[in-house]
Amino acid sequence: MQVLICPMTSFKANSAGFLANHMARLFAKGLAGRVEPLGLAPAQFMTLLELWDGDGLTQQDLRLRLDVEQATMANTLKRMERDGLITRRAHESDKRARLVFLTDKARDLRDPALAAAASQNDKAMAGLSQDEYQQLIALMQRVIGQMQRG
Repeated sequence: MQVLICPMTSFKANSAGFLANHMARLFAKGLAGRVEPLGLAPAQFMTLLELWDGDGLTQQDLRLRLDVEQATMANTLKRMERDGLITRRAHESDKRARLVFLTDKARDLRDPALAAAASQNDKAMAGLSQDEYQQLIALMQRVIGQMQRG
């Protein structure tokens, strides 16, 4: 499907990519304001989401799940280790890899951090009905899936 943009309207107003990027930046800004009092940055929160689902992942596992560059993941983990959120241990069978584990401090942040993120989502979606919200989520998941398939 090719999207045709009316020449009388702004590309930005009709570009799914522009709007998704703009929405993501606004979400990130709102999330940052809500998790910062907990001592977290958005990148740390996203990493914690993965680790709360399953502790003991490698840096490579996290990088692939979050779809970020190696250097970005390395810097995020370094800050998280410095902040006492994670520890890293040698992998038993792969001497090059290190496994990332949550600390008690990070485990204790789970509920307040998830509540902060839910608050940001609630604020952003306040103008939508429940059906519209579910439609938006389903459409976003489809678009993400399409782009991940290449």
